[in-house]
Amino acid sequence: MTSLPLLLASRFRRSKKQSGFTSFISASSTVGIGLGCAVLIIMLSVMNGFEKELKNSLLAYIPHGELFAVSPQGMNDWETMVDVFSKDPNVKLVQPYITATGLVQKGKANKAVELTAISPKLAKHSALPDKVEASQWAQFQVNQQGLILGRSIIKKLNLRIGDQVQVLLPKTGAGKLSSPDAIWLTLLGEIHLGGELDSFVGYMHLNTAANTLDVSTGAMGIQLTYHDPFIAPAKTRELGHRLNQHAYMSDWTRTQGHLYQDIQLVRFVVYIALTLVIAVACFNIVSSLVMAVNERQAEIAMLKTMGGSNQLIIATFMWQGIINGLIGVTLGSIVGVLAANNLTGIASFFETLFGFQILSDDVYFIDFLPSMLNLKDVLVTIFTALILSVLATLYPAFKAAKVNPANVLGH
Repeated sequence: MTSLPLLLASRFRRSKKQSGFTSFISASSTVGIGLGCAVLIIMLSVMNGFEKELKNSLLAYIPHGELFAVSPQGMNDWETMVDVFSKDPNVKLVQPYITATGLVQKGKANKAVELTAISPKLAKHSALPDKVEASQWAQFQVNQQGLILGRSIIKKLNLRIGDQVQVLLPKTGAGKLSSPDAIWLTLLGEIHLGGELDSFVGYMHLNTAANTLDVSTGAMGIQLTYHDPFIAPAKTRELGHRLNQHAYMSDWTRTQGHLYQDIQLVRFVVYIALTLVIAVACFNIVSSLVMAVNERQAEIAMLKTMGGSNQLIIATFMWQGIINGLIGVTLGSIVGVLAANNLTGIASFFETLFGFQILSDDVYFIDFLPSMLNLKDVLVTIFTALILSVLATLYPAFKAAKVNPANVLGH
């Protein structure tokens, strides 16, 4: 019984009796479904790529969690806490730090900078040195008065490696207004993290910052890097409750979380929009099958007079629409998978060909179009398109089953 409806549906699709307009509507539904599937797979792969690069690029160089002492004297016994937290299996790196918003001056030019004071000895175990030239990082390790600035800051102030710059740091007096402390530092390196970070990031030595800002304990807080950055909100609070003093707790979702939220929002919007595109294409299946039913009323009447059941008629026209959907889904999925796997190279080719850049690293944290194909996304796309294709066949198929042989053959 299953093979007969499929055979009839295949014959109906290939029949020359079918009008050109019906054939066009049928073909457009197939193309529309295929195009929707291909674009949906590609866009979901792009969102996966952005999420992967966010984790492997940006989140590899910024701390995932921070515990910052409330007291201006700094964090008590931070050396012990570093040892304790380092033994946690979820923690990849723990290091002390001091942060302060300073003003970097060179001549009449100045730029506000979010300075982070670190210990080069501990920071060498992080991914941070990978973003600085090896020779520059080597000099920074031995020079206590060294400074590393973001690429955008260096460009704005027209600085060169080796320049002396004045850095103004605010005093942390208890409710008192006082002039900032000024220190002279040597620009020893340039760091490039991508996006807006390059416009305000800077690194200096922990001891120099502690002496300048009168941090008696030597560190204001602890930076935490986890093997999985997405556990940062819960894990940072868990570790923060172990401290024996008041401290602020923060994680990357507060500072850079908008990037991750934007990726998830765009993923959701893309899925909804392109699913609607596939649904609209499936409406063409309804139109083509309704016209096919009107054109095939004589054949339907003859099938019924020969003993064909309503179930046979329904299954025949459902298969006719499903075949269109299957062809579109198959072709669209193949194109989508091939394009998603080679999207970065394709984008680079067009960038070279037309002389433009899709993503600028001055704005975004990467300078290429990422893509990561996920089998789950492909299967969900195929399943969604097939379900919509099946639903689109129901009305025309039941309409075909209602054809009265007496009325059709009597004319």
